[in-house]
Amino acid sequence: MPYRYFIKLSYNGRDFKGWQIQPNDVTVQSVMEKALFFTCGLKTGIIGCGRTDTGVHARVFYAHMDVEDAISKPADMVFKLNRFLPDSIAVKDIVPVKADAHARFSAISREYTYSIQTQKNPFRIQDSYYLHGNFNLDAMNTGARLLLNHSDFECFSKVKTQVANFNCKLEFAEWKQNGSELLFNIRADRFLRNMVRSIVGTLLDVGRGRIDLGELQNILLSHDRRRAGRSVPAKGLSLTDVNYPEYLFVKEPERFQEVNLLAERDATTRKVLKMNSIESESE
Repeated sequence: MPYRYFIKLSYNGRDFKGWQIQPNDVTVQSVMEKALFFTCGLKTGIIGCGRTDTGVHARVFYAHMDVEDAISKPADMVFKLNRFLPDSIAVKDIVPVKADAHARFSAISREYTYSIQTQKNPFRIQDSYYLHGNFNLDAMNTGARLLLNHSDFECFSKVKTQVANFNCKLEFAEWKQNGSELLFNIRADRFLRNMVRSIVGTLLDVGRGRIDLGELQNILLSHDRRRAGRSVPAKGLSLTDVNYPEYLFVKEPERFQEVNLLAERDATTRKVLKMNSIESESE
């Protein structure tokens, strides 16, 4: 029976065409899978907690993998991987999880931060967007709070994206200023493609007086991406946190096989119950 592990990592997105494997492009996923094969002999594929776009960074990112044998010394594997990986990717930990834990679908929330430098800073050119000007932070935060009253964010989504719906449950959205740096933090159960960068661009329009709060409300109700602000550059965006239920993590690695068997049995039971329910409804 395979064992499932979460890989906790971080990466600078500058050198990659996003997370997900793309034909003829260098992505974080492709580099990680290559590292697992050459350092540990693992041919397993890995599944990430999201699909960050080209140039977007991740200070915290999780991926899961299945292996045939339990990993006896995770710290040694972390060391080997980091020796092989480029400087732009760092593995922080490898932890055992239950067999049904999923890096993407088990996550209960994700948090992003967008960084703007209002004064040119040569030391932040890779992870922050330089944008000169004066911004009304109070108006931008009022606009950010307005987002919390909504659940459909189609107006901020990339068009022609394959999703069942555009609903996201926002937990908070807030602007802060630290000297010449503006930071926008937002947390939700899920995000649409290009959503955060579109929100930032729209709230910057509010901060510069190009649109008022009434217009922002109309944009949210329109479901029309063309009415929202422009998407800001990817380099200022970082995935900063991903949260999972505590019960997914195996606290006692020596009981890993027992925990996996129980999780597998529970999953089978849920599947049988679901099938019985469907049969009952069809009758």
